[in-house]
Amino acid sequence: MAFGTIGRLVLVAALAPLALGLAACSKDKDGSGGLSGEPIAKVAAPAGKAWSDVVVKTPEGGYRMGNPDAPLKLVEYGSLTCPHCAELSEKGSAEIRDTFVGSGRVSYEFRNFVRDAMDVTAAMLTRCGAPESYFALTEQAFANQAAMIQKVQAAGNPAFEAAIALPDDKRGVAMGQLTGLTDFFAARGIAKDQANACLANGAEAAALAKRTQDQAEQFKIEGTPTFLVNGQVIGSLSWEELRTKLQTLGAR
Repeated sequence: MAFGTIGRLVLVAALAPLALGLAACSKDKDGSGGLSGEPIAKVAAPAGKAWSDVVVKTPEGGYRMGNPDAPLKLVEYGSLTCPHCAELSEKGSAEIRDTFVGSGRVSYEFRNFVRDAMDVTAAMLTRCGAPESYFALTEQAFANQAAMIQKVQAAGNPAFEAAIALPDDKRGVAMGQLTGLTDFFAARGIAKDQANACLANGAEAAALAKRTQDQAEQFKIEGTPTFLVNGQVIGSLSWEELRTKLQTLGAR
């Protein structure tokens, strides 16, 4: 499903984002998956580094932070336009990074689950810098979520429709301006020329959407945020539920 198709599915009436027909921002849970574990010993980071400094792009299209051999491999499918995902980021990002990933017991991978044109635009920009900048930019995009949506609402449907009607190499750039994200990321180290080059990459936008569709079907994802541990879906959890689950699995 291409970026233009995504764009035409969203911002109807009051900008309620649709979910590509695959998933919605939700707190519904599908159970714990029956995983359990004894306490896991901490694993030392490489000399002169913290585990949170070790960030790589994964073959699945996400970004992973931490010990690549961590006994608990946590994956989040999250949407940058999902309020529950933003709430989890606000409450849990520091503890995930400093406590769970920092211990070497847990690696944390975030996979963008793009639901609408605003989501694609923000995701493209978080991925525009070096891998090491990805998680900080993602946290800041979540913090800016309400302001981004308000800016697009203020611009109105005609401006939005005009942006998504543009050719592939111009659509993302127009969305960056409409959402205010080009300026937002410029203040955070992604220069405007760099941002515009990333947003003009229609093939990458289409690949983001295709991965969302394929992985939603693979893991039967029905809401965001949805979490996997060691390849097993554990549900669409709040931060408090996720923290308890990781501790139960041995990260304690």
